[in-house]
Amino acid sequence: MGETTVKRTAGRESAPLSPPSPILPTGAGVRAWLRTPRRPRIWFEILLILASYWTYSLIRNAVPEQKAQALKNADWIWRTEESLGLAFEEAVNQAANSVTWLIVTMNYYYATLHFVVTIGVLVWLYRRQPGRYAASRTVLFATTGVALVGYYLYPLAPPRLMTGQNFVDTVLVHQTWGSMASGNLKHMSNQYAAMPSMHIGWSLWCGLMIWLLASAPWARILGLLYPAATLVVIVATANHFWLDAVGGVVCLGFGFTVSFLWYGALPQRLPARVEPLSVPGSGPPPPAEAETGPGVRADDAEPETVGSGR
Repeated sequence: MGETTVKRTAGRESAPLSPPSPILPTGAGVRAWLRTPRRPRIWFEILLILASYWTYSLIRNAVPEQKAQALKNADWIWRTEESLGLAFEEAVNQAANSVTWLIVTMNYYYATLHFVVTIGVLVWLYRRQPGRYAASRTVLFATTGVALVGYYLYPLAPPRLMTGQNFVDTVLVHQTWGSMASGNLKHMSNQYAAMPSMHIGWSLWCGLMIWLLASAPWARILGLLYPAATLVVIVATANHFWLDAVGGVVCLGFGFTVSFLWYGALPQRLPARVEPLSVPGSGPPPPAEAETGPGVRADDAEPETVGSGR
């Protein structure tokens, strides 16, 4: 017998195969993509940090300076600490101020490390822990964002601006630079935004990130010492009450909660390294299907031999 063939319908030509159009996910698919850890892009992170800090400073300084209420709240904080037997800020401030080299060092510590160490930890996370960077950065941003609510709802004068007490404004006395709330720079910054303390919020974030993610024991120990030293500095320079530090810790707890709800895990539980992810639907198309696969009808197939005679 002759060869048996299957022929396509007369007058119909087979259409060339083309890759399926990418389908952008919606709803849960987009949320899942956004929540997936990915390698950060340096240009985007720099722009995000600069824009976020500029917005934070703008909003913080735009909060009305409610001097009377801020001083009233400071008196209430001081009386509360006295009732607890923990009103030690004045003694620490005066003791540190009596040692010139020590208080000058603390003034510069307060002015510089707040930014230097935080940026340093962000860079370290970006380079060494890229899979955890976004979740860690979200903690920091949410912490800073919720602090703005505290500045608006609870204006608070720092101890150095209280009346009737013996606190020393160490920046003014020792003529050191760095405090945006002292000297000629005081008109550029909100004087009554002491609660919560972001020096504590940021330093504790740095310390925890180093403690949780660093491998070297000495680095982890330094990570824990940094927020402890910062607490001493903010009290010794009379920029904060210790209760302001408690406010900073509460804000940091909020930041970790936001990050956990978004990523489904705390930063240390995420993979340290991840591969870059493409935008949904923009990846390379799948390989072309076989001619008899999906998208090709049986009567459109090319003639092929399906059997042979004897």
